[in-house]
Amino acid sequence: YGDGSQTRSFQYISDLVTGLVALMNSSYDAPVNIGNPDEYSIKDFASMVKTMTDSKSEIKFLPKVADDPSQREPDITTAKRELGWEPKMHVRDGVRKTIEYFQGVLDEAGRIEPTGPDAAKPAGKACGGHTPK
Repeated sequence: YGDGSQTRSFQYISDLVTGLVALMNSSYDAPVNIGNPDEYSIKDFASMVKTMTDSKSEIKFLPKVADDPSQREPDITTAKRELGWEPKMHVRDGVRKTIEYFQGVLDEAGRIEPTGPDAAKPAGKACGGHTPK
């Protein structure tokens, strides 16, 4: 939503888990941000994913919603100081690992099933791929 200039911070799940484990293993009992402070514009992030997946999809810009913040960047100073924690996975590496994971899932499935309201449904198939009697 918007022109894509708003920024967000993205974090790979392994960094979140190690941050939460560090918090649970500490005696620190106040709020702490467990996040990745590296900011990317939504447009740049979408372009990165599009390039890394070799997608021919169009990036669409929709009207901005009223309460959408223009910037989100966690301050992890407390996590560094109190927990000795900071994220290790670079965003590009996390996106690459995510793409590889889903490519593996799709390879294992052998196909990509169409989704959405315009997707054709196979004739004679019900939920779970079983033919109704």
